[in-house]
Order: sequence, then structure tokens, then C-alpha cells
Amino acid sequence: MIELRNPQKRYLRGLGNGLKPTIHIGKSGLTESLLKAIQEALDDHELIKIRFLEYEREEKKQLIEEISSTMDAPMVGSIGHTALFYRPQQNLSERKISLPA
Repeated sequence: MIELRNPQKRYLRGLGNGLKPTIHIGKSGLTESLLKAIQEALDDHELIKIRFLEYEREEKKQLIEEISSTMDAPMVGSIGHTALFYRPQQNLSERKISLPA
């Protein structure tokens, strides 16, 4: 998994501030189709916001860890029921976000 330093996370949180949630996770949890949708969203946007509906703190924490490890996308930040995930595009020419050094 990619390791992000604090200034990079801060930069990504700034970019994600105006984003609307791309994915909503309801009571059915992480299904195969939902994981595929997260994969596609990360491929398309690199930085996505996910909203968790009807989850307690510990359940949400487990889901965030599962998404991070499965998608190889670290969580950049979390506020309330939303979390921000980042995974850079594999193809350098298609990258939309340039992280500060």
C-alpha cells in the first residue's frame, strides 16, 4: 500500500473537501458489486469520498480497514460518516493528482 506523509494527506483532504460522496455503503455492507464500483471510482477519479449509512464507529472502522487493504487505497481522512480514499493512477500519463513532495 502507498504510504502518504502528513502534508500529502492534508493536501488531499483539501482537494476532497468539495467532493460529494461517490459511493454510499448501506446495511448490506461490502458486496462484490460495491467493491467493483469502488475499484472503478478509484480508477476514474483517484480520490473518492465514501459515505457510510447506519454504522456504528467500530463497524465503520472495520469497513474502512477492509476497503483500504482490498483496494490498496489508504484512507486520507474521515469526518462523521464519510471517509476519503486515495489511490494514484497506475499509468503516469493519466494521473490527475500530483502530490506535493
